[in-house]
Amino acid sequence: MTVHRNYVAGEWRDGATARVNDDPSDLDAPVGVFAEGTADDVRDAAAAAREAAPAWAAVPAGERADLLHAVALELAARREELGELLSREEGKTRAEGVAEVGRAADLFRFYAAEAFRVGGELLPSARRGVAIEVHRRPVGVVGVITPWNFPIAIPAWKIAPALAYGNCVVFKPAELTPACAWELTACLDRAGFPPGVFNLVMGRGEEVGAAITACPDVDAVTFTGSTDVGRRVAAATAVRFAKAQLEMGGKNALVVLDDADLDLAAAHAASGAFASTGQRCTASSRLIVTDAIHDDFVARLAARTRALRVGPALDPVTDVGPVVDAAQLERDLAYLRIGVQEGARHLLGGELVTRGTRGHFLTPALFVGSTASMRINREEVFGPVAAVIRVADYEEALAVTNDSDYGLVAGIMTGSLRHAEHFKRHAQVGMTMVNLPTAGQEYQAPFGGLKGSSYGPREQGAQAREFFTTTTTAYVNHSAG
Repeated sequence: MTVHRNYVAGEWRDGATARVNDDPSDLDAPVGVFAEGTADDVRDAAAAAREAAPAWAAVPAGERADLLHAVALELAARREELGELLSREEGKTRAEGVAEVGRAADLFRFYAAEAFRVGGELLPSARRGVAIEVHRRPVGVVGVITPWNFPIAIPAWKIAPALAYGNCVVFKPAELTPACAWELTACLDRAGFPPGVFNLVMGRGEEVGAAITACPDVDAVTFTGSTDVGRRVAAATAVRFAKAQLEMGGKNALVVLDDADLDLAAAHAASGAFASTGQRCTASSRLIVTDAIHDDFVARLAARTRALRVGPALDPVTDVGPVVDAAQLERDLAYLRIGVQEGARHLLGGELVTRGTRGHFLTPALFVGSTASMRINREEVFGPVAAVIRVADYEEALAVTNDSDYGLVAGIMTGSLRHAEHFKRHAQVGMTMVNLPTAGQEYQAPFGGLKGSSYGPREQGAQAREFFTTTTTAYVNHSAG
């Protein structure tokens, strides 16, 4: 197989080693072979980015926008092809893969426009004849470290704003999903970005990721991944006073009250918990349901969950694709055992199933009779596993929602405007959903959480500029001279 190489200073570069990229739907049909770089590759990429940074920062907004728009056009034109590739390497359904590529195209299109809206301020002075100007400038060189669960959308929502606001980039994708990262890099190369402005170094987090966070030529690091790794990124960047933006775990609640539309609630719970095989930080893993409608809701959710078809990602009848790899599959199975050991009732699912190909196929699992103190309700499983917690009323539901070390997103299903408004103000999360699934955030709005879910400025939307730019202030005496 052809080895897909790293991209440094505008040139494709061999890695020290190479890694086979597996298809979790068919372990006998690899996606491809991809180079693995080293700390030396990171240093070379960062040095190239540092050298390119002054000229790139001086490029007019219109020229940066044209380049970003060219990437958007290619992604949009190839969404079917690239969506299929995404589904092969990550395991989400083909429809989800195509939609994700479409979102990546939208992100590049959005930030092409944002390149014109960096903005600044003109402030009044307390002194006569003096003007105060606040300018926004690029941070410099940005390290981008992304996870495997959204292998083109998350890179897009970090890389597009970084480039739009005049920064250079060193990009490390997850080891499990290099194919989408490589194709995105090829799009950027064809668009004509100057050498050094964008660099790709694939490889292991322990070496390539650690080298990015420690490299003195990297001014800022934007990271999405686990909370444990996020802490290490924060420590490595803080010691050298680099900026850090961390998006980490979630243990998200969907509250279902007595007055909810139960069919809609069950549909949103099933979608929020099990779409993308439950492998997303916004998944609804805690279903908090009031006593009066608990049994009715569980019956409706169970029926929907049993009806979900598990199979290969590219099979058009598949609702839930495979788990991404053997390690994640074992983690999912371990939490199923933990839930039973702690006293929750394993109502359904959690079964390994065989299909026409050799893959990591697991049926969606549902627990009932769980409590907020159980590990399945406190720790992020990151798989197709959800647990129902029975509560007395709205007040207890809110308390249980907030009883978490995470605070990414929470949803509420209710017909009560009073409860919905109260929940929006008092749920200890960065994002709330009312009569919607907990997943489904949009690129034009800020994304991020509280507590152990996020650290640093928000991602996406116009607010992304808070991380990718820095402000400088000028005082001008117009009466002099």
